[in-house]
Amino acid sequence: MTMAKCCNTKTKKRTPEEYKKLVNRLNRIEGQIRGIRKMLEEDAYCPDILIQASAANAAINAFSKELLSEHIKTCVAEDVRAGKDEVIDELLVTLQKMMK
Repeated sequence: MTMAKCCNTKTKKRTPEEYKKLVNRLNRIEGQIRGIRKMLEEDAYCPDILIQASAANAAINAFSKELLSEHIKTCVAEDVRAGKDEVIDELLVTLQKMMK
């Protein structure tokens, strides 16, 4: 995949397949969040809401893992091959922020 604009300009052209997969994940997460709000509005039992919130967190983590994987396989690998080792420091900062 040619990436004329990758992480150097802080944009990335995604394949239609990658875009669709990520958007589908986000749509499911949005549905989960709406469901949690409805549970709250309907005075659902706290543990039931917490279980759904945990599922939403797991879905967000799955989205992040997918995006991170694609980032490493494309932007990071391409920059390292081009001798732009500073991308490794950027990746480390990103990982540190994700782990807070």
